Amino acid sequence: MATTTVTGDFDLTMDELRAVARFAVESAEQVLPVFEAEAPDDPRPRAAVDAAWEFVNGAKRSRLQRVTALDAHRAAAEAATEAGRLAARAAGDAASAAYLHPIAKATQVGHILRAAACAARVEELAAGGDPEAGERAIEHAGRRATPLLVDVLCRYPAAPRGKARVAYLMSTLDAALRGTRQE
Repeated sequence: MATTTVTGDFDLTMDELRAVARFAVESAEQVLPVFEAEAPDDPRPRAAVDAAWEFVNGAKRSRLQRVTALDAHRAAAEAATEAGRLAARAAGDAASAAYLHPIAKATQVGHILRAAACAARVEELAAGGDPEAGERAIEHAGRRATPLLVDVLCRYPAAPRGKARVAYLMSTLDAALRGTRQE
């Protein structure tokens, strides 16, 4: 039986948190080379991805995930390009996924899906801003989502639909995943 995290509006088990972290880190890992090509001497996003994998692979949640997540987000703020910022942000989101809160607020959906949305936007940018590239990346992310991840996602309100492209991609992925549950 999986250990339960701190209870909020509902419970989240370590297995569920690991499923969320796996989804996020797989997304971040896809675009991490974009950041590393831009800032080869900055190890912070790579450290966040490594910390996320440690948790996914069975390590306890620790200060390591929190610190590396914050460091990766600092690296994102210092990145020279939008693609670099998004790649580093995805890495930070992957490490912080271990600490998803069990509170029924739409803002928490970002901890589940934002890394995938950031990765999709990086794909768009790599394709010269082609929105179809982002849509294909969102479809691919949807195929990677496990039933356990979708179950966790559906405990939260839908992602807010924002005007920024990453927010739009995230809400598109959110709606698609929720739709799979009703099929």
